[in-house]
Amino acid sequence: MATADGRFYTPCISAHAIRMTATITSLTLDAFLAAAEGRAYRMALVATRRSADALDIVQDAMLQLVQHYRARPHSEWPLLFQRILQRRITDWHRQQTQQRRWFWQAPIADDEMDDDPIAQIEDSRDGNPVALLERAGDIETVLEVLAQLPLRQQQAFMLRVWEGLDVADTASAMQCGEGSVKTHLFRALHTLRAALLAE
Repeated sequence: MATADGRFYTPCISAHAIRMTATITSLTLDAFLAAAEGRAYRMALVATRRSADALDIVQDAMLQLVQHYRARPHSEWPLLFQRILQRRITDWHRQQTQQRRWFWQAPIADDEMDDDPIAQIEDSRDGNPVALLERAGDIETVLEVLAQLPLRQQQAFMLRVWEGLDVADTASAMQCGEGSVKTHLFRALHTLRAALLAE
């Protein structure tokens, strides 16, 4: 930038401006986390059925987002947060499975295996699963059924229907293939539909 006498100088950002930018980013991130916290807690609670563990998972996921991804574009926060949250939920389930193996030798649910050959079958039914929720009428009933599902079915349903992620983003958050997402969602919807029709 040129001055009046023709000399050039490079404008610098003041320390105050840097602090103001950090504050704005922090407030924006705080607003995002405040908006996401309730849904994240419900998702973790459905997965763990333990309030204290669900709170720990959500708080840890929020802390990781702040520590590692604060500077990322705002548009990336939702998917980044879901990746962290789902990873923490999966880790929790693995720990529980290890404890069951150690004490009770409980088998692992087949649905937890991502190499299931059925996972490549696309779900051609229920193009709009939200309609199923609208027909349900009672969200608490839906949540009770979801709590009984295997973890991967819970994740697929909550991310696709609850969070509204597309198949690709859901696969990214779950760290699996898109075919697996479709299959797990299909199974979750099948179980949920049967439970609602039985009422």
